[in-house]
Amino acid sequence: MTVADRSPKELWVCHLGVVPYLDGLAIQDEIRARRQAGELPDTLLLLEHPPVYTRGRRSGADDLPFGEDFYRAKGIDVIPTDRGGRLTYHGPGQLVGYPIMRIADVHRHLRTIEHAIIDALAQEGVQARSRREEGIDYTGVWVRDRKIASIGVHVSRGITTHGFAVNVDNDLDPFAWVVACGLPDVAMTSLARESAGPSTPTRPPELCAGDRSLSCFRRRMAHAFCQAHGRRQRLVSPPRVGIDAANAARRATERAPIETISSASAEPTGALQGVPG
Repeated sequence: MTVADRSPKELWVCHLGVVPYLDGLAIQDEIRARRQAGELPDTLLLLEHPPVYTRGRRSGADDLPFGEDFYRAKGIDVIPTDRGGRLTYHGPGQLVGYPIMRIADVHRHLRTIEHAIIDALAQEGVQARSRREEGIDYTGVWVRDRKIASIGVHVSRGITTHGFAVNVDNDLDPFAWVVACGLPDVAMTSLARESAGPSTPTRPPELCAGDRSLSCFRRRMAHAFCQAHGRRQRLVSPPRVGIDAANAARRATERAPIETISSASAEPTGALQGVPG
């Protein structure tokens, strides 16, 4: 019996702190392979990235109107990925979640992630919503017409990688320098910005005891994610899931480069559009 078979009702949650983006890709590759082999159960990685723009399979040159050199001069790297969606920004203060899970229905997977994020934000007193009925480019979570969280996933042999990003207390200016999420007029927001006025969190105080930091929201998000999937949360350390920072950095340098395709091209099998965060 595999570890996954022994833990069907558990969802492992691992906090990684700040992880360089390429190292994060290498970590996902390793955990996906172990999940496919049944060596790990479904696992949610929660982390932050240093400043980086990531390009999904549907990203085009127009998403970076000033050219890559302009952004790198500002200390923001530009990295292609194999997830669905368009271009987005990650940076400190933004909570990134990578669910590495076996799924049967990728659309249902996206909707469940949206539901979990909406629930976690509601616990902070922020009323958010899905706009999925408006089209694929509106996948994600919105506060009225402002985007607060985004989703972009990749599926390989039934196992997901990539996931979601929630703007908690990060700098929003880098979103304004690009065509974020393929939406030229998108307005981005964050939990900090939406919580600037009085609010009434709906979750009992024992989870965070009044703390509204990223670490508090990370706990709320993990709890909401596991609830949305009907699973019992189990917190595990990075070594428990086989994460070694030095090994991840080495594997990151060995990854084959990923090419993005124009938005007019077909999405490759196994990669699903999700508006990237």
